Amino acid sequence: MTSAMPPSDPDVLAVLDRYRTCEFATLGKDGVPIAWPTATLHRPDGTFLITTSIALPQKAYNIRRDGRVAMLFSEPTASGLVGAPQVLVQGTAVCPDEIVTDVLPNAEYWRRLHERQPFNKTYGANAVTRRFFDWYYMRLLITVTPTAWTVRPPLPPGPATVPDGGSQGVSGAALSELAGYPSAVLASRTDDGMPSLRRVRVTGPAAAGRLRLAVPPDDSLRPGPVSLLAHSHDEQLWSLRSVVVTGELVEGDGWTFRPERIIGGGGTATPLAIIRQLRALRRTAQGYLDRRSLARPPIPWADLRTIKAVGTARRPGVAAGPPSSP
Repeated sequence: MTSAMPPSDPDVLAVLDRYRTCEFATLGKDGVPIAWPTATLHRPDGTFLITTSIALPQKAYNIRRDGRVAMLFSEPTASGLVGAPQVLVQGTAVCPDEIVTDVLPNAEYWRRLHERQPFNKTYGANAVTRRFFDWYYMRLLITVTPTAWTVRPPLPPGPATVPDGGSQGVSGAALSELAGYPSAVLASRTDDGMPSLRRVRVTGPAAAGRLRLAVPPDDSLRPGPVSLLAHSHDEQLWSLRSVVVTGELVEGDGWTFRPERIIGGGGTATPLAIIRQLRALRRTAQGYLDRRSLARPPIPWADLRTIKAVGTARRPGVAAGPPSSP
């Protein structure tokens, strides 16, 4: 059911509040919707706050070019909810070209992030990590104003993906990547051009280099350029894995997907690969600053320490105490 009005159902509101991540779709230069897993905060005024580091600015670039976005709340890990609905939020987003390091105006966002992902306290644990991970706290703020809400039942249980060791090229590689996840999120566009998201299953190989999809009935789905996002995290928002595959959605005897490009993935990262990735993120952040002739902004480590202490005090089963060293 789709409505322009925000939900009042407590079961739906619990999903918005308790899910650790949502799938967030923006439109690329070529108009293809691309989704990423991200954390968000539903504000009292009805808008959503999402932030992204200047080391990962693509979402911001896309929004500044086309503000139409979608969010899907469909990943229940660590929420404590069982059998909760999927919630699709479509709307418009703005992302000013302003780097924000002051965490106090959005203290609740940071408190939740630190409470739900305790590992990130290590980013400010000492002088070395503060220097190496300062880019993590150089944020671009994205505000999403909803225009449509859709509530769907959870994706029903289904069989695991059937891999095909004989598949070659992009199709075979995509199937191998996607087979590691129980389901994926299909990012498409509606007739009016808005991005839309839905949980689907990749069931196995199909003819002509395509993959078979199990898609719940949906009259709004149209063939054309799409992407698939598969991602997972553990109970503490760690062990993060994700892969995005772009391609073409084909209608026929059921829905199939023709993969064209794979973004991310690669299975378990080695320590060397992680170090290379972190260096690349730091270079991207520095490039963002250099293109704007900006000095590296200072991070308010004392304020972050205070917010982390509040999150620790409020976390069930954790005794309150002095804030940890940044």
